[in-house]
Amino acid sequence: MKKKNYISEQDRELFQQSIAGTRKLNIEPRVMPVKKRPRPRPLQQEKDNRQVLVDMLSDPVDPADMEIGEELLFVRNGIPQRTLKKLRRGEFSTEAELDLHGRTKVEAREAIVEFLYFCHSYSLRCVRIIHGKGHGSQGKRPILKQYVNHWLRQRDDILAFSSARQVDGGTGAIYVLLRRKN
Repeated sequence: MKKKNYISEQDRELFQQSIAGTRKLNIEPRVMPVKKRPRPRPLQQEKDNRQVLVDMLSDPVDPADMEIGEELLFVRNGIPQRTLKKLRRGEFSTEAELDLHGRTKVEAREAIVEFLYFCHSYSLRCVRIIHGKGHGSQGKRPILKQYVNHWLRQRDDILAFSSARQVDGGTGAIYVLLRRKN
């Protein structure tokens, strides 16, 4: 099939005569398109900050030395007792939850650090951490419960924590009250 040419031969010659003697302009366009770059993220600084948080949570000398009762309870100095009572009764709504079932001590510590970093980033006030009752551990002792108790007491962003109500996990979980973002 042959293409139809809608320009007559006479029009073509006339156009060629009119542009004879012209040359292409060698100029740059006035505005160069610029690809917008994303804002840089301090990845190394973020990694260092997470590592500092992990390092801050030291382990107790010996878990056997940490004999604790069934219920966990901690309140930082300066926090009113009525706030602790409200926390123990479950009157704060829990905004996030971390379940540590099946994790090793190292995995649990890393998970807590990441979880609390997330909570702080989103300005969460009250969260629940499920550490379990130790029924699946060797010796049927709540190993993670003891470590969580120890680790959380070391953090300045934790105002208080208390064992949860029975419907929320009882002595196998805790409510954690976090410091508000400044």
